[in-house]
Amino acid sequence: MSFFKVNNLSISFRGLKALSDISFDMQKGEIFSIIGPNGAGKTTLFNCINGIYKPDQGRILFKGKKIQRKKPHQIAKLGIARTFQNIELFANMNTMENIMLGRHIFLKTGLFHGALMWGKRSFAGKEEMTHRRKVEEIIDFLDLQSARSKLVGGLPYGVQKLIELGRALALEPELLLLDEPCAGMNAEEKQDIIFWIKDIQDEMGISILLIEHDMTMVMDVSDRILAINFGCSITEGTPEEVQKHPEVLKAYLGENEAV
Repeated sequence: MSFFKVNNLSISFRGLKALSDISFDMQKGEIFSIIGPNGAGKTTLFNCINGIYKPDQGRILFKGKKIQRKKPHQIAKLGIARTFQNIELFANMNTMENIMLGRHIFLKTGLFHGALMWGKRSFAGKEEMTHRRKVEEIIDFLDLQSARSKLVGGLPYGVQKLIELGRALALEPELLLLDEPCAGMNAEEKQDIIFWIKDIQDEMGISILLIEHDMTMVMDVSDRILAINFGCSITEGTPEEVQKHPEVLKAYLGENEAV
């Protein structure tokens, strides 16, 4: 049984096919990347996977169970987390608070308990301490100690991207969807992200589904790659196989370019 599987997925918007019969599967612990030019349907595919869009046809299976009709919060509870191409953080909250938001699916404290949180020994207080310890582990893992208490809006772009990654990790996912994690970064920041992605795979054992335009980064971190264009699959295989495929060179890089 595949850890994660997309089978004949299609979706249209006002008659325009955004995805047409997309299929692939992932094994647990794998880094699987999806590449393609702008408008190829990559983010639409992610939006179908995490429940923002409902596909017209096809199936999405996570650990053998269909998820294509579930809502985003239900999918998150199953163990699928996501980052976004554009940073979706709360600028007037600090790093700790932003990452803590990723723990919301685990909270058991309701309004009544929250109102009675008079100290560390209360139910809500103990729960708060437990989740803060988890967030501290993520802050240490991503080397964000210096940004812990700083408002996110005043932090460098690359640090903000790491904080968004930390918030996704706070959900304790088994599958992590990364939507262009290197977008807008300089060369040094990109190298840092590559380092963290590999560590997430190796040390945390998290499977990663990746969208990225930076081909050097994709070739460096990926176990396998799916190339798509105009919502259709072009080819799937190892980085070495995909980068040599003539349709990939034509659609993604231009006929006379090479990876």
